[in-house]
Amino acid sequence: MRFTSLGSGSQGNALLVEYSSGEAPVRVLVDCGLGLRLVLDRLSARGTAASDLDFILVTHEHADHIGGVARLARHAGIPVLATHGTLLAAGIDFFDGVETVAISAHRAFDYQGLSIQPLPVPHDAREPISVVFESPQARLAVVTDLGAPTAFLREALQGLTGLFLEFNHDRDMLDEGGYPPSLKARVGGGLGHLSNAQACEILQDCLHPGLAVVIAAHLSQNNNHPDLVRAAVRDIQFGTTRFDIASQESGFDWVALAGCSDREEVSL
Repeated sequence: MRFTSLGSGSQGNALLVEYSSGEAPVRVLVDCGLGLRLVLDRLSARGTAASDLDFILVTHEHADHIGGVARLARHAGIPVLATHGTLLAAGIDFFDGVETVAISAHRAFDYQGLSIQPLPVPHDAREPISVVFESPQARLAVVTDLGAPTAFLREALQGLTGLFLEFNHDRDMLDEGGYPPSLKARVGGGLGHLSNAQACEILQDCLHPGLAVVIAAHLSQNNNHPDLVRAAVRDIQFGTTRFDIASQESGFDWVALAGCSDREEVSL
């Protein structure tokens, strides 16, 4: 399994996960909040075309995650998977001409040997999820857009080999910044986004020798900075775990991961 970000932040998010078991690779795009031309260019830069994608998995209906989904799905002729709540919140008109598949936020499924586990999370959306991708050799979690970690989430993030984790804001920068009080309360509240400190707590809880890489994601352009993220993780004992930061402008290049219970098969 390997993964790459096409861009991560408040102006648009898209993460590509690829898994191969010896046959044709499975390629899943998690969210698409980027414009069509931009996402096509960034896919091409990673040696991938839109027609190579199997489907788009949407975590929730906010524009920076779903804004470019329908156009890309129509362009590539691929289906979109999302929870019932997310599909309803986006609306029928948004998905005009797109095949949609409703998935449960509470049930894992298999797609051509790749296990996909949605994880319900607290966020101010209709039915938001994070997600864990699992193959026999690797276990990757994509965790962004949540106000606080839950006990369920902490348990689901054990035994990972890769973690794409939201480091949205520095709390002091948010409190002292120019956002109106209502927006500060939303971003920093229990249904908002993870602070650097909260992300570090999650990271400390799931850090183990088999965790090969952690990518800090979804940094706020107004309330965070890569230097603050690196300062926040300075005292964490990473050992052999690689730590990096995804950017809005370029995401990050391919990262390879190597090293289950019964799953429901989804037919697309």
